[in-house]
Amino acid sequence: MATDANCRPEAGQWYPVIDRNRCEAKADCLEVCPYDVFEIRRLTAAEKAELSLRGRLKAWAHGGRQAFAVRADACHACGLCVKACPEKAIGLRKAAG
Repeated sequence: MATDANCRPEAGQWYPVIDRNRCEAKADCLEVCPYDVFEIRRLTAAEKAELSLRGRLKAWAHGGRQAFAVRADACHACGLCVKACPEKAIGLRKAAG
């Protein structure tokens, strides 16, 4: 995939944060991320237990699957995932340090 002009040169300075109560696993983030940061997988029982009632209902309606930033350390903070997410479930947070 091509990189975006807004991407920062070094990975690891920012990372994506996914709001578990909003994500519907539509995979738009997977399609636009030039660094293969995301994957869609099934929520564990512990992850489901942390959701609000609305979040659990949404997860159930979408097959119990959500996006996860499994390679967050590869994020270059281009914001393409933030823009692409139809649920507005993704934000970027500056890494500590």
